[in-house]
Amino acid sequence: MTVATDQLESSLDEPLEIAGRKFTSRLIVGTGKYRDNETMVRAITASGTEIVTVAVRRVDLDRTKEEGILHHLDPDKWFLLPNTAGCYEADDAIRYARLAREAGFTDWIKLEVIGDEESLLPDVAGLLEATRTLVSDGFKVLAYTNEDLITALKLEDAGVAAVMPLASPIGSGLGLLNPYHIRLIKSRLEVPVIVDAGVGTASDACLTMEQGVDGILMNTAIAAARDPVGMATAMREATVAGRLAYLSGRMPRRELAVPSSPTTGMLD
Repeated sequence: MTVATDQLESSLDEPLEIAGRKFTSRLIVGTGKYRDNETMVRAITASGTEIVTVAVRRVDLDRTKEEGILHHLDPDKWFLLPNTAGCYEADDAIRYARLAREAGFTDWIKLEVIGDEESLLPDVAGLLEATRTLVSDGFKVLAYTNEDLITALKLEDAGVAAVMPLASPIGSGLGLLNPYHIRLIKSRLEVPVIVDAGVGTASDACLTMEQGVDGILMNTAIAAARDPVGMATAMREATVAGRLAYLSGRMPRRELAVPSSPTTGMLD
């Protein structure tokens, strides 16, 4: 993005605010599936993100080990958001959230409770149970869920800091399948709505942000790209472009053509 575009976006928008903390970037990225740690760091840097998610269950929490992911992620540069990826029971998700806090992470948690091993869709009942427990335990919960309004409303009522409905199943790259449901959730909730999972390329990110959501989280779309650094750059610009398009207000759709030039005062 050019400096002029960045300045225009800033003049139209406010920072993303979650649980009282403000962020300039509306793109959140993960740390899984990269071919090596150097590529991961370069891609994260290129994405312009300020929030990086880390799967507590899948990484070595010892930051001194050079081969580990955490050794390469500077907590002074990025806000490290632990997540409970790989947890299929509410009790497991609660335990790993508490482990992350004890290991020196923040009291924020990206909460995942998976209900099906094949589709990786969330277990709504388990998610709500874990949310209520963790919120009462002082956590700021960002809850990964499906694109269902009722579940989103229940999560907000349970005290989440943000609701994170999926665009499509984790790692699928299918893009935004149900834009109407995402817009509906956004229109009814007071807490931030951050779309999580399913984005495959930059046009998906742009379309998702055009729905008016507060942010977007992705991992596989960047890590599994042929050039992760290039894709991270594209995702950065697409996120900004989609947000700016939403703020600017698109022209109305019409079924008939309308001339771009005025029809009055034409030369004979």
